[in-house]
Formats: sequence, C-alpha cells, structure tokens
Amino acid sequence: MQVGEHDAFFQPMQAHESASLFEHCARGFDQCVALTGANGLPLMGTGDRNDGMNRVGEGGKGESVWLGWLFIRTVAMFAPLAEARDPVRIARWRAHATSVRAAIERAAWDGEWYRRATYDDGSWLGTSGSDECRIDSVAQSWAVLSGAAEASRATQAMASLERHLVRREEGIALLFTPPFRNTSRDPGYIKGYPPGLRENGGQYSHAAMWAILAFARLGDRAKAHDLFALLNPVNHGTSPCQVATYKVEPYVLAADVTSVAPHAGRGGWSWYTGSAAWMYRAGIEGILGIRKKGAYLIVSPCIPEDRPGFEARVTIAGTPYDIVVGPEEDDHTDVAARLDGTAHRLVVGGPGT
Repeated sequence: MQVGEHDAFFQPMQAHESASLFEHCARGFDQCVALTGANGLPLMGTGDRNDGMNRVGEGGKGESVWLGWLFIRTVAMFAPLAEARDPVRIARWRAHATSVRAAIERAAWDGEWYRRATYDDGSWLGTSGSDECRIDSVAQSWAVLSGAAEASRATQAMASLERHLVRREEGIALLFTPPFRNTSRDPGYIKGYPPGLRENGGQYSHAAMWAILAFARLGDRAKAHDLFALLNPVNHGTSPCQVATYKVEPYVLAADVTSVAPHAGRGGWSWYTGSAAWMYRAGIEGILGIRKKGAYLIVSPCIPEDRPGFEARVTIAGTPYDIVVGPEEDDHTDVAARLDGTAHRLVVGGPGT
C-alpha cells in the first residue's frame, strides 16, 4: 500500500521472502512496539477489532485502549513458548507490555470505566464526557481478560458495563452507548449504519461473549450465567411475541441485535460462526470452567450457587475424562480423581485459574 491509501485490492501471490512461524508472529509484536502513540498506547490506525472505526486514527496518531489490553495478554501467552528462541526480543516485548499497562492506567481510566481510544487530535472516545459512544464494552471486558487491569478498577469497569450496556428487557448487551448520530468527529464507516444497528451501538455478539468470560474470570457466577442465558438465542424464541420481535432463527447465533426502536430486539446476520464459537467457549470454559492449559486439564466451575452441578465427558488425545461437579457444601469442597482405578490428589483453583 502507498502512503495515504486505506485499502488495496490485489491478487495474492507468493512472497519472495520466507520465514518461520515464530518470525511471522515476532514481526507483529515488533510492529506493535514501534507503533506507539503520545499516551504510550498502540496506534489505532484505520481500525482495531472494530474496523468500522476506520477514521478514528487514520492520521497515524489515534490510539487504542483495547489493542493495548490485547497486546499485554498476547505477550503473556506467547513469550513463554518462545523464551529460548530470541530472549532479547521477548524481553523487549515484555518491557513494552509493562509500559502499555502503566499508560492505560495513567491515561485511560475515566473514573468508572476505561476509555476506548483517542482520535488523531488527542480527544477521547468512550469517556463520560463524550456526546456519543460514552462507554464501550470491549475496553471493559478486556481489562479483565488481559489480566492486567488494577483489580478494583476491573471490577468497577464490569459493573459499569452491566449498568449501561446490558438491557434485560430487550435481551441484549450493547457494544457501546449511545450510538453515533450527530457527533462532530467522524469515527468512520460505522456511522453509516443507522443508530443501534450492528457495531453502531447495537449488540455485537462477539463483544457480548467476552463480557460473559470477563464476569466468569472475576468469579461472578450469577452475572456470568445470567448474561449467558440473556444472550442465548433459544430464549429469544420462547413465545410468539419474542419470535415476532427477534425475526431470525432462535437456534443459531446472530452477529448482531438491534437496540433502537422500532426494531429493538431484532436479530441480524444469523448463522454467525465466529460469535457462536465464542459463545461455546464462554459456556464451556467460562461457566463450566473446563479448559486445557498446556499439559493440564483445568476444571474451575463458575456455576451459580443454586445450580445442582453438572457432568461432562472430555476427550483429549483419545483419552476420555468424566467430570462430575456437585453442589457446593457450606464447610468444604470434596475434590478427588481416579486414574485407572487409582486415586490422585488434585490442585484446587477458583474461577479464572
């Protein structure tokens, strides 16, 4: 692409240069380190995960809080896998992740939640002083999912997300609010969507699933479970009135749900596999707490206290594991395992372990 170009259409061809998988990943990290703005946050460019915000940082100065959280988490996950391959590079990424964390806490905390981004002129998006897009879901959820936010702020941020973005009457969890209508700054093509539709202040289901995972990571069993039930498409089709409102299939996940009358509660772009995969992870890994971490099988349930428990069978490398989680006792939790008839001691961890 040339300087000033936002898009480039071309036929992909094999490059003249080849590199290892590590090197492909490493160059991405190197670019994140290099492309840092005045506040010490990653540059927004022509969109981060929300590509509809393609003019927030098109001038090369706007910064993304969400991308900062993502960078921190990605370094934490990737660096141990490549420690011996290039320790100098990895040390640089870790140092930058520490710097980004400090920058977010210093510049992006708004008092009750984390801000979303800055425009090229330095003004903030996703702050209580904004006329539109005052609070954005992904900056709050990823404050928790990154594992990097100051603990009390992470809890406060998720409380703000619940208060401002979860609409129980309509069964939706918004990406941000209020939607873009008349703002003097141009965030990008996101403003081309009618207010409340898709990324412009509707429910964008990817982000809603991240909120479930964030509540589970905080160990908030009731909120994680209730939000999962709220977003479950099955629960949009339990009455003729709900079916008439939702209008799409209640047995698959929709990419988005509209938030503004007269179409509030209407699903759009159904059979959305990306969001469906995140909902699967939110249910299995977040609420049931079953996941694989390296060589370990983690069972860290986050089910509500009034639930009787569950049973699950997980097969890893051809080996089946039968998991039985019963109701919690007031005075103790009995944790045991048997392998080929032999009892084994287990390591006990809470939600988010």
